[in-house]
Amino acid sequence: MTTKQPSNDSYALRPREAWSALKVLLANPEDTSQVFAIVRALTGKSMLRGYQRFARTDTGQAILQENRSLLDHLSDRKALRDMPRDSLGRAYLHYVESEQITADGLVDASASDAVIDDPQMALYANRVRDMHDLWHTASGYGRDVSGEVCLLAFSVAQLKNPGLAVIALAGMLKIARENDRRIVPAAWAAFRAGCTAAWLPAQDWEALLAMPLDEVRTRLQIPAPRIYPDIVEGLAAA
Repeated sequence: MTTKQPSNDSYALRPREAWSALKVLLANPEDTSQVFAIVRALTGKSMLRGYQRFARTDTGQAILQENRSLLDHLSDRKALRDMPRDSLGRAYLHYVESEQITADGLVDASASDAVIDDPQMALYANRVRDMHDLWHTASGYGRDVSGEVCLLAFSVAQLKNPGLAVIALAGMLKIARENDRRIVPAAWAAFRAGCTAAWLPAQDWEALLAMPLDEVRTRLQIPAPRIYPDIVEGLAAA
């Protein structure tokens, strides 16, 4: 299985572009498009390395050969609703419905002029993007600002993307300064959890959707969040 190698310019880091997007994001954390702008500016070769690792796995090879779309499965709410009550699929459905979001919402937020020429690498990149809310569901980190920072810290350990690290660090420092200093140990615990968990990009999420959520967490070695639940409880009591 071969990869079409982009030019070296494609891997160049663009810190000024990232800094501009970060300032916008810190002013408006709901502007998800800035997250993708920062990630694109600072990805470097991390996406290529992730794709190459993915393509070496049996699951990755099967997904690439089948040209499989995770988004199609996550968008089929009827199929998700028909899954067992304790399944990952039902938990994911509850999550997106309670948050009033859709599986393809990240597609719109990530839209840009940046195009990955190699179709198999593009499939991998899209699949990682589409996993985001599955990772929320499986990890137990919510969509609140502290939960997003913790999931970003978890994702840094998984994806080794410098852009995600910058966003996680900036968000952590902002929360620590303005709201709750417990976000620092909470984010660190999330990062450590991402280090010890199975490598999530290479998992067969389509098959995992029908499995009990607790069994998925055990299989993928995803521990329950530490410290983060105390932050959520404190906000609820305030």
